[in-house]
Amino acid sequence: MKIIMISLDTLRASRLSCYGYSKATSPHLDRIAREGVLFEKAFAADIPTEVAHTGIFTGKIGLTTGVVSHGSELTHLPKSTEWLPSMLRSAGFTTSAVDNLYQLKEWFARGYRYYMNSVGGNRWIDGRTVNELAMPWIEQHQDENFFLFLHYWDAHTPYLPPDSYVPEFYEAGKDPFDPRNKSMEGAYNHPAYPFFKHHHYDLVGEVTDSDYYDALYDAEIRYLDDRLKELDDHLEKLGIQEETMIILFGDHGESLTEHDIYWDHCGLYEPTVHVPMIIRWPGRIPAGRRVSGLVQQVDLLPTVLEAACKEGIAGIDPSKLVFPSGLDGISLWPSITGDADGTNDTLLLSECAWQAARAIRTQRYKFIRTYDSGPFTRPPRELYDLLEDPEETVNLAEALPELAESFEVQLNEWVERKLAGRADPMTRQLQEAGLPFRKRIEQILRSASMTWDEWYENPQRERFDSAIKHSR
Repeated sequence: MKIIMISLDTLRASRLSCYGYSKATSPHLDRIAREGVLFEKAFAADIPTEVAHTGIFTGKIGLTTGVVSHGSELTHLPKSTEWLPSMLRSAGFTTSAVDNLYQLKEWFARGYRYYMNSVGGNRWIDGRTVNELAMPWIEQHQDENFFLFLHYWDAHTPYLPPDSYVPEFYEAGKDPFDPRNKSMEGAYNHPAYPFFKHHHYDLVGEVTDSDYYDALYDAEIRYLDDRLKELDDHLEKLGIQEETMIILFGDHGESLTEHDIYWDHCGLYEPTVHVPMIIRWPGRIPAGRRVSGLVQQVDLLPTVLEAACKEGIAGIDPSKLVFPSGLDGISLWPSITGDADGTNDTLLLSECAWQAARAIRTQRYKFIRTYDSGPFTRPPRELYDLLEDPEETVNLAEALPELAESFEVQLNEWVERKLAGRADPMTRQLQEAGLPFRKRIEQILRSASMTWDEWYENPQRERFDSAIKHSR
């Protein structure tokens, strides 16, 4: 048995053709979805990258593991915490990863016999680099039972797709640098601008048309899709495509100007927390099935363990594949086979990087409780009717106070139940260290001889650019 788990970093579900997008961003992903099972309403319980992947490999949400914040020096995952690659290696699988998360936290390299760091000389990781490392390894180990984790970053900022991919997604005749276009003003004059100037805007150029950034994001997805086709073609060439379980997921999505978030992944709104999740395993998973119920990323661990146990694989010890205790994830197999439609009626969502907030997501409603809005302006409570308002534009918290209050009570009870007497890791983060990404902005502002309060009072691009220029 071969298992390839593929993280498609920063991939927003609604930007894929197989999830209803009108543009052809994902022809090969669409094909994989037709050959397997697509989960229409899959969610990242914790965002962004660090906490999402910790949940995926433990089967537990951040409240359970204590890892709720991205980029924090306070977080730690005990080595006693059961970890999917470690479990599979102990059971007899050859384990490998093409990834760079080890550079964030040491626990991301746990359990791998082979760990290939995809970071090269540049910050940006090209999917071609991932394939160049992964494909020879697959060929060398094609006769073994293996678990391979691949982490593609193409959809993440900075959006720098090959030029040939852009015209398909950007209107012919438009000029992305037209000085008369003012659609970038909100992004350029945002409190988060100092961070994105260095990590995004300067790398793309003096863009004035926000639609161009959206087109670059689409082009990156199309480029990523071609890299996934290369990988899949390689499996077919080796003759192991039929025996390989492919699991594709987004660790989080991406907001493209919605809710004052400019090409980034924060906020517990649908663009960031609704992610793609697709599983294909020829002959063992039905083709063309679409699951409409709610599922979450932490459901993947018990699903993989159950798949390995089902096989009765020579050389694999199933006693090592017993489900860990205290899982938040629920196996997707009943939904895969059609005996269920999703794993949860209600999901708990969380973030603690740019902002600190928690949310409850049901089939109909989204309730968000913000504790620290960071560089954004947020009301403490937001309530959205997703059936009537899928774009989450009308906050009903004041119009429906009893419903908002009932969701807040449910949220608080859920948190207390999960903590089981332990200290709240989000509270600790805010009290002892603050929001990690605000700290990053403050560090950048210091290089411009500015304080957070000075900048936040009047966040104009020209002020920061001038201050940086004169500080050099």
